[in-house]
Amino acid sequence: MYFNDYYWGMNLIWWLLWMFLIFWIFVTPYDVPGQRKKKDSPLDILQQRYAMGQMTTEEYKERKRILETDLNSK
Repeated sequence: MYFNDYYWGMNLIWWLLWMFLIFWIFVTPYDVPGQRKKKDSPLDILQQRYAMGQMTTEEYKERKRILETDLNSK
């Protein structure tokens, strides 16, 4: 009856919409703005600063000891 041009009408738009959504899901980078991220703990920040060379080994050990005692006391 009226199904001769059915696949080139609204159905084509739906196929394009689904293809766009699938493409967007797999191509979008993982760091989406507004996405919630786990915040770094103070120990993580301390390790990053030590790895970048912003503090000496003695400073690192002292601050790590302080952080660990603070975390254990809670």
